[in-house]
Amino acid sequence: MFKRILTAGFMGLAFSSLVISGGARAQERSITVASTTSTEQSGLFAHLLPRFTSATGIAVKVVAVGTGQALDIGRRGDADVVFVHDKVAEEKFLGEGFGVKRFDVMYNDFVVIGPKADPARIAGAKDVAESLKKIAGAKAAFVSRGDRSGTHEAELRLWKIAGVDLAASKGDWYREIGQGMGAALNMASSSNAYLISDRGTWLAFKNRGELAILTEGDKRLFNQYGVMLVNPAKHSGVKAGDGQAFIDWLISPAGQAAIADYRVGGEQLFFPNAAN
Repeated sequence: MFKRILTAGFMGLAFSSLVISGGARAQERSITVASTTSTEQSGLFAHLLPRFTSATGIAVKVVAVGTGQALDIGRRGDADVVFVHDKVAEEKFLGEGFGVKRFDVMYNDFVVIGPKADPARIAGAKDVAESLKKIAGAKAAFVSRGDRSGTHEAELRLWKIAGVDLAASKGDWYREIGQGMGAALNMASSSNAYLISDRGTWLAFKNRGELAILTEGDKRLFNQYGVMLVNPAKHSGVKAGDGQAFIDWLISPAGQAAIADYRVGGEQLFFPNAAN
């Protein structure tokens, strides 16, 4: 009897070890993706990642921050993949040797949001530079993310195109918050301020208050997203195989179809263009 109990005990331990080691092996197949807040806050990742994990068995942990911060995370080797939307900064990241190769994934556009009362009188405008000039001229409340994100960098380029010297023009009307798109939209909603948002996050945003899209359609508001594997030659801990599998899936017909399928209120938020 004692031998049978002892044998059963050893078998139980062995079985437990197999379960634990099997679970550990399953958990090993995971990657970290540093990405912009718009891919997270728009709900896109909640739509995409279960499909990717189901197809590959690879779990994805997302660190959603501004594009500048996401690229810094990649530089430190604290992510396997970066998925962002500031091509100038992305090409600098590649030039420094921190990325392996950049792939276009999808695009949408930026829009100028503002209160329906529209004190700067920009509603219906197609020229984003003219709209920004009017906002600055009226000293109408404007919320800037101020966080080195792709949206913030796009905003700064657009002020420059508009000929507005922010250093000289800044005042109480221009509010830098150092936070993500959702927080910026919430602040604009509570204070009836203008801001620039990516269209995807705006469409997914519920707390609109008196805000509406006032300027859209200018080709300078185009918003391209790209993805890169962090260079394992720089950081040996990068999970290159599984990270590349994520990239390959995103730009595959299956991944591109999943991006195109994502809608909020019947409206498509992102448009796949990996084929380009």
